[in-house]
Amino acid sequence: MKNAAHEDDPVLERFHFLVNAPALFNAVTTAAELRIFAFLSGKPGASAADIQSFCGVPAHQLRVLLQAVCTTGLLERRDGGYHNASVAEELLAADEEPDSWSHILTGWKEVYYPAFADMTTALRAGTNTALAAHPGDEPTLYGRLSHNPPLEAVFHRAMTAFTLRSVDALIEQPVFDDVRHVLDVGGGDGSTSARLVARHPELRTTVFDMPSVSRLASGAGAGARSGRVSVVPGDMFTDPFPEGPDAVLFSHVLEIFDEDSILLLMRKAYDALPSGGRVMVYGYNVSDDETDGVFGARLGLYFNVLASGRGMAYPARDYERWLREAGFGEVETLPGLPYEHGLSLGVKR
Repeated sequence: MKNAAHEDDPVLERFHFLVNAPALFNAVTTAAELRIFAFLSGKPGASAADIQSFCGVPAHQLRVLLQAVCTTGLLERRDGGYHNASVAEELLAADEEPDSWSHILTGWKEVYYPAFADMTTALRAGTNTALAAHPGDEPTLYGRLSHNPPLEAVFHRAMTAFTLRSVDALIEQPVFDDVRHVLDVGGGDGSTSARLVARHPELRTTVFDMPSVSRLASGAGAGARSGRVSVVPGDMFTDPFPEGPDAVLFSHVLEIFDEDSILLLMRKAYDALPSGGRVMVYGYNVSDDETDGVFGARLGLYFNVLASGRGMAYPARDYERWLREAGFGEVETLPGLPYEHGLSLGVKR
């Protein structure tokens, strides 16, 4: 009777999905890795036997997998044949494209989610204890991945795919109209910089990131080949910022760190800029009351359990306060961008 009284409770419905979600997530990722979504895109209505011939999974195990993916709604079964749902067709079918969610799912499966089994230990300890699964003595996942180039490539392929999913909301902002040189701090493989220079013909960028990552940025598309995307390897905390930018961009960087580290980086940005230069902070924002934002919630847990042992998807008001403390004026945030993103801005006085 108690369960029946709550049958229509949306929180209970979400709970029931949540407790089954780890298995279903892995089922969807397996289907993506087996290229089932790509296959059905070219052959909608294919039978289970057709799919088996394509992917080589034994018939019984494939039956179990297809049933699991159908429960998520990403596959539909009609008249005995299987079809991609519209969401799967959009996000997963073109699995060789750099922005495919298939890359994101594989990265989360291989890097993020194994660490969450250590969550209780990590949160009690107040540090990223799951990092022990990765070789090296560096204090962050980003440093340790340099010891495992194949996994580092998986990680950055996932990061690039997610960046490409959200970056258009950044590069289309009018704030870039009067900027000529962007310093892309923690710019990773240069995907954001490449999209920026492609969208703004008068713009050039400098990607500043650790050496093991900077080598990935050296091939950042046409921008790199034309000389409009340059790469400077270095440590953002201990090395001076490269000279000459009139804007400093932190895209998906500052949320990794705690308040003291963020303020240090903002002050370094302030010192690197000329009067009137801009700082831009692009990334996840949780709601001001810190009760909403599923992407941000996942990210904050990942940071504290594995990546850095600190940080979170901060509310925009935190970034605005830190920008003012670092000396910037004209501080504002453009909220409501895709995937719970916001763009916080400041100008050097």
